[in-house]
Amino acid sequence: MPTAYHPPVKRSVTIAGHETSVSLEPVFWAALEAAAKESALPLNALIARIDAERIAVAEPPNLASAVRVWLFSAVAR
Repeated sequence: MPTAYHPPVKRSVTIAGHETSVSLEPVFWAALEAAAKESALPLNALIARIDAERIAVAEPPNLASAVRVWLFSAVAR
């Protein structure tokens, strides 16, 4: 597991055929990759699922924030 105190790392992802970038700290990237593996999904597919949930709310947060909240909520379950 990466160290907890590291600046965000920007990575390119593809959502619904569109390239975008997401900046997350390495600890969040590691958790997201583990969640994708556990769900038997490619990383982009999991991020697309989180994005779809994010844009369905009245005031959607940015994608990086939505990923962090999703990961936190997944741990709480």
